[in-house]
Amino acid sequence: MYGWAGKVLHVDLTSRGWQIEPLCVEEAINFIGGRGLNIKKLFEIRNPKINPFDAQNIICIAPGLFSGTPLGMSSRLHVTTLSCLTGIIGDGNVGGTFAHCLKKAGFDQIVISGKAQKAVYLLIENQNVKICDATDLWGKDVWAITDILKQRHGRDISVAGIGVAGEKLVRVASTMVDKYASASRGSGGVWGSKRLKAIAVKGTARVELYNKKKFISLSSADGKFLANDTVQKNVASVYGSLYGIMNWQPGFRNSAKSLLSHEIPEELTPDALKKYETGRAGCRNCSVKCKNVYKIPSGRRKGEQGEGLEYECVYCLGTNCGIEDASAVMEMANLSDMHGMDVVSLGNAIAFAKELFNKGIITEKETGGLDLTWKNAEAQLQLVSDTAYARGFGRMIGQGMFVMAKMIGKNAMNYCYHVKGLSRGLHPAGLFSLAHAVSTRGADHLRGRSWAAGDNSDEAVLSQLKKEGVVSNDPVSSLIIAEQATTLADCFGRCKGAVNTWTAAVPLVWKYPLFKGLAQLASAATGKSFSEQELKKIAQRISALERVFNALCGITHKEDRIPQNPDISASPEGKKERSVHRALVQKYYSACEYDRNGIPEKHLLQSLGLEFAADAIESRLPVKDWDGPKIDID
Repeated sequence: MYGWAGKVLHVDLTSRGWQIEPLCVEEAINFIGGRGLNIKKLFEIRNPKINPFDAQNIICIAPGLFSGTPLGMSSRLHVTTLSCLTGIIGDGNVGGTFAHCLKKAGFDQIVISGKAQKAVYLLIENQNVKICDATDLWGKDVWAITDILKQRHGRDISVAGIGVAGEKLVRVASTMVDKYASASRGSGGVWGSKRLKAIAVKGTARVELYNKKKFISLSSADGKFLANDTVQKNVASVYGSLYGIMNWQPGFRNSAKSLLSHEIPEELTPDALKKYETGRAGCRNCSVKCKNVYKIPSGRRKGEQGEGLEYECVYCLGTNCGIEDASAVMEMANLSDMHGMDVVSLGNAIAFAKELFNKGIITEKETGGLDLTWKNAEAQLQLVSDTAYARGFGRMIGQGMFVMAKMIGKNAMNYCYHVKGLSRGLHPAGLFSLAHAVSTRGADHLRGRSWAAGDNSDEAVLSQLKKEGVVSNDPVSSLIIAEQATTLADCFGRCKGAVNTWTAAVPLVWKYPLFKGLAQLASAATGKSFSEQELKKIAQRISALERVFNALCGITHKEDRIPQNPDISASPEGKKERSVHRALVQKYYSACEYDRNGIPEKHLLQSLGLEFAADAIESRLPVKDWDGPKIDID
């Protein structure tokens, strides 16, 4: 095959066996790679309402089609499982070098099933695969195991793995790549349940391209544009996602309000954080280098280096938790990376607990003596460590905000601002709340929201997209197109950009709007004839299949909700807002050809070649409504 490596690695940890199978050509064309191949494989779980920690659950790991090729910003990996955090699709997209190395090793996907009797790690060296004993790695943090495996197998390997949090089945645990990159949203605990500590991979094979000359020419043109793009050059390369601190209105104290630029704590402004920067870092084959390398200036971890302090960390573990101490935020960022935890889910769970504490719904009796007043950074640092090790009140935090709300009771759910178990704060009825509501993995900022709004992108490109009606005042049509763009980015392995731009997510969009340039790249890589319309259909196919999978998990229109503060919810304004939101959701369903429950219509599934999904709806629905993952904590 051209473009694709042409192989899928299946690993059964129960039997400690593995086999390499050819990639199905039809599946490759219909689902491309990354997110697309993964949801197709995940759908094969016969009962998606199983406990995600059961051996029956699988972990799917796939690079994008363009990973390992000369196209820049394309070293993205997709990790997909039945999430132990939400009980629905749990997928995370992550950079680093793993996607590049896996593709060079000759694999388009790894599918992991079963449960090992004792800790193991996978070693992949080109087509040579070993299941190795990891007893000596169990209990060690992500940074330590990465160094050990590199010493053991060579500096040119890339390592994906889990820290202590994943071992302890912490629901906010994440899959970590190359120490600092996180594939979040509920996968780390599934690795731990399977006693899979890490995967080390290296590859030397070449990704064969059908029309190498044309592919390199198109890639070179795209790279030159990005090198001179003012957003990439003056924002992403300088500040990375920290740009958002002053421009994206981060939440404050469990979304009590959104902070305007003049309200941002001085220590947490991008320029203040720039003082601690010692260098820049980027993923494989990327010239933007959007990640900062920093040293913690004070505190217990003074002088320790970290990498990739993101807006999400400063927002979720900082301002949304009431913390204004930069050193404390950096220390929590490092602890999260070392122990393998998603800063978004972790931070939102802590912010939620802090609001309950400050309202008297929980007290030091429940927190084990921890004082969770808003500005208490020391207590929060302790809580982050306790969460990783599932001890004390940290064991509760590690369940994630939705499960925690269920367990606490006492009207706690009123302050749990979630969609399908994930939180992106509070937003009025409109584009953002619609995007969060209909996202298939729960409230999410990377499923199309910023692109539909036209935020952050190159002005000339944005002007052209507005002229063509891609970005418009209609939130439904704009969101649908933006979802197509981000879905395809997740399949082709393209980075969506540190500041969520069209030029990053869609290669050549500046020259061939909308997906015509992407179609040329795909055709040159594979020798298959892709058109812009066919790419849109592929994105539609993947979204529809994700929708059906979630329906089999019990998701209905009720979960495509708008979170509201309890005071607003009880008011006439809140009722009106919910009405506006429901109307937008139903308009979205209609435009996508979904029924009133948000389930794709049979004729749509058949037209997309998803007859097996239509059959699943007929034979397996209705199921019990979604209520999060199973609770198995004492």
